[in-house]
Amino acid sequence: MKTAKPTNRRNFLLAAGLGGAGVAAAVATGAKVTSRAKIAAAAAQPSGYHVTDHILKYYKTTEI
Repeated sequence: MKTAKPTNRRNFLLAAGLGGAGVAAAVATGAKVTSRAKIAAAAAQPSGYHVTDHILKYYKTTEI
């Protein structure tokens, strides 16, 4: 009677676990870069109230 070697299953589970950890690390690293980029872009834009053409058109529609 032959005994089945469990090394094939073990190698698969090991590879799947390492692959999953690699994907999680890539996602976590990418999220930090993306959030820093968004913060830098938001800081570059002036904040506060800005009168634009769209707002002026709205004000004209509310005049009595």
